[in-house]
Amino acid sequence: MKLISITILSLLISFTTINNDKKPLLNQETTGLNIGNTAPELDFKDPNGKNIKLSSLRGNVVLIDFWASWCGPCRRENPNIVSLYQKYSKSKFKDAKGFKIYSVSLDKSKEAWVKAIEQDKLSWDEHVSDLKGWGSQGAGIYGVRGIPSNYLIDANGKIIAKNLRGLALHREMDKLVKSL
Repeated sequence: MKLISITILSLLISFTTINNDKKPLLNQETTGLNIGNTAPELDFKDPNGKNIKLSSLRGNVVLIDFWASWCGPCRRENPNIVSLYQKYSKSKFKDAKGFKIYSVSLDKSKEAWVKAIEQDKLSWDEHVSDLKGWGSQGAGIYGVRGIPSNYLIDANGKIIAKNLRGLALHREMDKLVKSL
């Protein structure tokens, strides 16, 4: 038994010292909600019933926007989100192929959700919801306790900022743009 323990210990020591170039031996990528973490996966249906995975947008800068049709502050922030999309969806980025918005609705009514998308002219394609209101799985995964709430992620899916509104959101986006 002692020989087995020593052998296992020797293997562990050699395994950790082989790594001379200081790269992780295993994929130790951390998924979480802090800046620098990989954003947790989301996969929900759009208004037409088609699933859209957050990871399908990799390669782009993505704003994950949590909102609802019944949320006054969300609806007042939507013109800023629309202007952000109009400004940056055609921009060239330093380290990304483009800009996308992944809108996660905390609505319970599909009709109210779709009507708000139309009324507020939310012209991007990535609108999703599980129609569970505050019981939304996406809100639970991201610890959303109030809306509007958002996460800005880079082309590799890493969180680079969160809960930015108005000009602060535009200033953060400006840092990522190669040319407007």
